[in-house]
Amino acid sequence: MTSTALAAPAIRVQGITKGFKGLPVLRGVDFDVERGSIFALLGSNGAGKTTLVRILSTLLKADDGSATVQGFDVATAPDAVRERISLTGQFAAVDEILTGRENLVLVAKLRHLPDPGAAADDLLARFSLTDAGGRRAGTYSGGMRRRLDIAMSLLGEPSVIFLDEPTTGLDPQARIEVWDTVTELAKGGTTVLLTTQYLDEAEHLADRIAILHEGAIIQNGTLAELKALLPQARVEYVEKQPTLEEVFLALVGPATTNEKDEVAK
Repeated sequence: MTSTALAAPAIRVQGITKGFKGLPVLRGVDFDVERGSIFALLGSNGAGKTTLVRILSTLLKADDGSATVQGFDVATAPDAVRERISLTGQFAAVDEILTGRENLVLVAKLRHLPDPGAAADDLLARFSLTDAGGRRAGTYSGGMRRRLDIAMSLLGEPSVIFLDEPTTGLDPQARIEVWDTVTELAKGGTTVLLTTQYLDEAEHLADRIAILHEGAIIQNGTLAELKALLPQARVEYVEKQPTLEEVFLALVGPATTNEKDEVAK
């Protein structure tokens, strides 16, 4: 890859439009995602987040505009794009009959990796699932299942990963597990495009946040830049009340290794 290609954004979206049955869903979307960063696409249900991810992952064709991933056009070079990406949808795509390790080995074989077993064992260790690797995935907790799903998406070491609302339906502890996993991915150099409707998730994880509303990006910037759009609040000294999530985590305590790997009843 040339130095020019390496300097280019990992993802570039320019003027993407898409409609279904005459109804516009995306109305000229533009943004760049820098390599090795976490980019959050924030929007309510129906804003067009999943449609855009499907276009970027070559599962859907845009009506107009262009998009590149790692320098390859999603419309004219879809095979090259697929070799460099992975996609994790809103619900964990694991086979509940197979064990965690068998799920990983199966995907490794489909990706034609030279040593599927070694690749599976490496990811089980990386995602703290080694002790649970011999259990059927159907017995995993929600957080464990999502971690396994993300681990499966990393087989073949994709340089870009799309996470479409990865914490949907998870409890607070499981959400934190996924957040930690996403942060570690970016630290390792993986570019992450994350879609979410949870404001705290975008605030906690993202290097940059784009707000998608009614099919268009209405703001795009760092958390500090977005906060600067509103006037500073008057400082008042008031007693801070804990959030329900803080109360919950304080009462149950941090998850231990055994709790993380506990079999879901």
